[in-house]
Amino acid sequence: MKNVDVAFRYIRAISLLTAGGCIVICSLIIYKSYELAGKTQDRIYVLAGGKVLEAFASERKDNIGVEGRDHVKMFHFYFFTLSPDEKAIQQNINKALYLADRSAKSQYDDLKERNYYSNLISGNVNQTIQVDSVMLDTQQYPYYFRCFASQELTRPTSIVQRRLVTEGFLRNVSRSENNAHGFLVERWNVIENTDVNIKSR
Repeated sequence: MKNVDVAFRYIRAISLLTAGGCIVICSLIIYKSYELAGKTQDRIYVLAGGKVLEAFASERKDNIGVEGRDHVKMFHFYFFTLSPDEKAIQQNINKALYLADRSAKSQYDDLKERNYYSNLISGNVNQTIQVDSVMLDTQQYPYYFRCFASQELTRPTSIVQRRLVTEGFLRNVSRSENNAHGFLVERWNVIENTDVNIKSR
C-alpha cells in the first residue's frame, strides 16, 4: 500500500509540474506573439516603381520638421503653379486653400480682384514655382516658417524669373484626404515678390 501511495504522489507531482510548465510556455508564446504582432503593425511595405520599400511608423513629433516643410512646399506649389486654363487654376487654388486659413483666401481674392488670373489666361502665361528652402522653427507653437522660392512666368514673348519670400505659421489640425500632413498655414504673408531676370523668347 505504501508503494501505491508513493507512486500516486509522484504521478500527481509530475502531472502538476507538467501542467504548470505548459501554462508557462503557453503564456510566453502568447506574450511573444502579441509583441511580434505589435512590431509588424509599425511597418508597412510600399511598392514604388517596381521596388518594395519598407516604411516604419513613428510618432508625429519625430517628423514635425519634415512634414511641416513639405506642407509649406505643397501649399506654395498649388497656390503658385498656374496654367492659362481657368479650370486648372481653380483646381490648384482649391487644393491650396485646404492647406491654409483665411489669409491665403484673402490673397487669392485680392489677386482675383486685380484680374491677375484673367490676365494669365488672356495672355497665355504659364507660371511655375521652385521652392528653394523652407525655414521652420519647431521650438515655438504655432510653428513659424519662412519660405524662399523662385518663380518663372513664361509669356509668349518673354520669360520672367521672380524671387518669392513668404512667411506664416503652421498650426496642427486633423489629417484628412485634402490635408495629409495635418497642418494649416496661418497668417500667411508675402514679404517679397520681385522680378530678378527677364529673357526674350
